[in-house]
Amino acid sequence: MPYDSRLKRIKKPEAQKTAAKTRKKRRKTITATIVAESGRNARQEFKRSFGYWAVLSLAIGSIVGTTLFLGAGIGARYSGNLTLLAWVLVSAFAIYVAACFGELTSTFPKAGGAYEFAKQAYGRFFSFMIGWMAWLVGSIAVVVMVVGATSFLFPNNSDFSQFLISVGIISAMNAVAYLGVQASSLMLIGFAIAMVAVPLAIIIKGFPAISWQNFTPFLTHPLYTVMITSFFIVESFFGWESATYLAEETRNPRKTIPKALMHASVIIALLGFLLMLVLFGTVNWQQLSIKETPLADVAAMILSEKMAAALAFGVFLALVGSAASGIVALPRLILAMARDRLFPGQFMRIHPRFSTPHNAILFQAVSLVTLLLLGFANYETLLSMLIPTSALMYITLLLAVPILRKKYPNIERPFRVPFAKLGIAVAILFLVAAIALWALNVQNSERLLELSIYLIAMGLPLYLLVELYYDPKMITQVNDLLAYLTLFTEKFTFSGRMKKEIFAFLGDLKNKTVLEFGCGVGTLTLELAKRVGLKGKVYAIHFSKNHLKITSKRVDDLKWGTDMPIGIVEVMHDDELFRRVHPDVTYADAIVSAGMLSYVQDMKKVLKEMWAILPAGGKVCFTDYTDFFHILPNVEWVSSEASIEQLFRSAGFAVRVAKTKGFLWNRIFLYGIKTKEKETVSFI
Repeated sequence: MPYDSRLKRIKKPEAQKTAAKTRKKRRKTITATIVAESGRNARQEFKRSFGYWAVLSLAIGSIVGTTLFLGAGIGARYSGNLTLLAWVLVSAFAIYVAACFGELTSTFPKAGGAYEFAKQAYGRFFSFMIGWMAWLVGSIAVVVMVVGATSFLFPNNSDFSQFLISVGIISAMNAVAYLGVQASSLMLIGFAIAMVAVPLAIIIKGFPAISWQNFTPFLTHPLYTVMITSFFIVESFFGWESATYLAEETRNPRKTIPKALMHASVIIALLGFLLMLVLFGTVNWQQLSIKETPLADVAAMILSEKMAAALAFGVFLALVGSAASGIVALPRLILAMARDRLFPGQFMRIHPRFSTPHNAILFQAVSLVTLLLLGFANYETLLSMLIPTSALMYITLLLAVPILRKKYPNIERPFRVPFAKLGIAVAILFLVAAIALWALNVQNSERLLELSIYLIAMGLPLYLLVELYYDPKMITQVNDLLAYLTLFTEKFTFSGRMKKEIFAFLGDLKNKTVLEFGCGVGTLTLELAKRVGLKGKVYAIHFSKNHLKITSKRVDDLKWGTDMPIGIVEVMHDDELFRRVHPDVTYADAIVSAGMLSYVQDMKKVLKEMWAILPAGGKVCFTDYTDFFHILPNVEWVSSEASIEQLFRSAGFAVRVAKTKGFLWNRIFLYGIKTKEKETVSFI
């Protein structure tokens, strides 16, 4: 429910205490209303099992990027010793962005995180695109982390063996995520310890070995190169949004998550600066610039062989831990989008025993293995693709802070970022400047920018597909547009054998009233008009006006072109057909529907109304397409034959479901008979 910002405040000086109480009460009321509405589609709830340390561990894991361990060589190539200055600038930027995410989470502590913030600020389409970008970036980053970790620990293994090891790592971590938040918490805390311990060990052992002469001269490159290096090392902090996905599983998320995000960013900023200081102080920037694994090379110099091997394993654990943070967090994003019908509804289910979004986790596991097969493993190239994509997402989320302050001025915000307008403007300019200078000075940057845009654009057909599942307006527009194509392909999509099966079940329809629930282009309407005879009646109802125009013309042509007595055909338009039986239809001896099952938004309500207008023994026959191209998921309630049977039986129909397989898709047939009482019964 949108908040009316015109509510008046008490302004009299003598009523300040009363005004303060009123505002506080109003904020709580508004907050409760908005947050409740944002989660209105949630059918099950999570257990709030994550505490501060688990969230801090996930924040460290998700924020730590590969450039913390591998970025020294890249920085040395582009800006030499000025890499230290770049790290300071990026750290200040990162801590401020963490504060922005802290405010957003304290305002809307929902499982969707970045997606939820975008939904509240921008609306449906942009929230989907931001959610898509967040999922895509997070998934590819997980794969890169796992591949990088495997390559780091097993550099001499074949590509195939590294692939198998990577699949094993991804499968194991998804299994832990599936089993519940307690197991996930322990995993995240363990990996976070490794992430902190590895750079800390290098800092402690390497600090005495620093040669301060390596920093003379400090200005080894032009100052603008600092922004090019910032472009690459800013990835060390990307991932603030991951912790926000756990808001519904976190105790007191309005305070816990902002605090964890700020602390994690400060810890990484300090560790990263000291680590860069040791690396550049131990080995001069010229040598670092030609090293592929500068951290491992410096470790070999300052540590014993056994310690260096242990540190290599620690880097492996740190990278795997960062991947684990994504594996735990990203399914919560999928769940949030499914709740709002921007992803198939099957993915919002929560496991009754483990209290985890199990379907979303399984989908995530399959997606990650698929990305592995695609071979996204070139580190610097992929990094250059991820950063512009991520930057666009972060810019839109930073802008959400002032937008939401204006849109919901009185909502409760336990955490507020300081200097919101100025600070956010500076942060956005920093990102834009880094990308611009990288694009102007790095070879092949234009091609990589194009690839980033293509990755984002891949979300557009996905959005249209989901809207065709759930948005009545989109469904109507597409059906109107394709009405004549539907007529042209009628014989291909609806065979004579299928008609025979339907009418064989319905039996003798002479002198009866039939409701055609979704008449399409009149595929069944004409035959129904003939079968009900002169004293019968057919209600032909559809939501598409173009479909109805075709149906009306075909019925008129039938009337004038045949001597056979036909029944009355009442062609009716109904925008609300997705959720109801037309109120003018008060009785029907039988109900038939072809191609309408997947469009119904509230099947329980529709079945209740159908049951009410049918006599005892009245028949229903539904048929629809499923499993398009044997890849696309079905609408949630038609995802299995068992769920369809249960739904119809609970509505008072004896029912039988049959499925026939096709080359491009399958077709489902549903035969039902109304029972005298609403009870679960078998098909008669």
